[in-house]
Amino acid sequence: MSRIRRSRGEQIFNVFNIAFMILLMLACLYPFWYVIMASFSRPTLILGHRGGLLFPLGFSLQAYEAVFANRSIWIGYYNTIIYVVGGTCINIVMTIMGAYYLSRRFAPCKKFVMLLILFTMYFSGGMIPTFLNIRNLGLLDTRWAILLPGAISTFNLIIMRTAFASIDASMEESAMLDGAGHWTIMFRIMLPLAKATVAVLVLYYGVGHWNSWFSAMLYLSNEALKPLQLVLREILIVNSANATQGGGGDADSELLSETIQYATILVATVPILCLYPFLQKYFVKGMMVGALKG
Repeated sequence: MSRIRRSRGEQIFNVFNIAFMILLMLACLYPFWYVIMASFSRPTLILGHRGGLLFPLGFSLQAYEAVFANRSIWIGYYNTIIYVVGGTCINIVMTIMGAYYLSRRFAPCKKFVMLLILFTMYFSGGMIPTFLNIRNLGLLDTRWAILLPGAISTFNLIIMRTAFASIDASMEESAMLDGAGHWTIMFRIMLPLAKATVAVLVLYYGVGHWNSWFSAMLYLSNEALKPLQLVLREILIVNSANATQGGGGDADSELLSETIQYATILVATVPILCLYPFLQKYFVKGMMVGALKG
């Protein structure tokens, strides 16, 4: 089998293109690598270090021991798992049901409902009215305050609706002729054909819940309900304040606060990164199917 001969211009372009992509990859990966190495470094060495970091300065697990010795970390993990699993399930169910209705050709008032949904992308009640609404509904300081207000993302709903609308209408018509109802069509025909898009939305919603902390800061005052990100934020603020004040604690605590910040970043980031390999193969396909009709 003969190889395609490339012109000198194409070869030069490929070399520069590969070199540029390698540099871009290193620029993206190095900050994460720096955080990993710094988190395993000795506090006394990392505090006075300036410049790049390719290997740990000494090796120490003091930062991780300090982070995981904090009982609030484990409570935060427990709460975050509840919010991620429960919230994502609610998001996916509500998004699928809404998208199925909006993708049907003869659904009543479909355009008007879609207009109302699109309106929410550009206008909202604001933070204070939303807080008052959550309080008046009796959701304040409960897990439902985190799970229910963001049950549907308008952007994700549009992606799911487009994925359903791109499925050949003849399949739905054939199923109806065989006596299938809307529930059967949605779960046994539409969902299997749109599983790539569903997988992408699971990733979007899951990452959103994992990284969320602002809603919890507004609606939760009970320490037993706070998610991991909010707990880690408070740890970072406390350690930054101790390091800034200097003399607010013993010298070892002040030195350790520097590496604790790096350790908390990894504690919050690594678990959700483990989800990507399982959903990566669906990512491009799901986005393309959900973004283009036909």
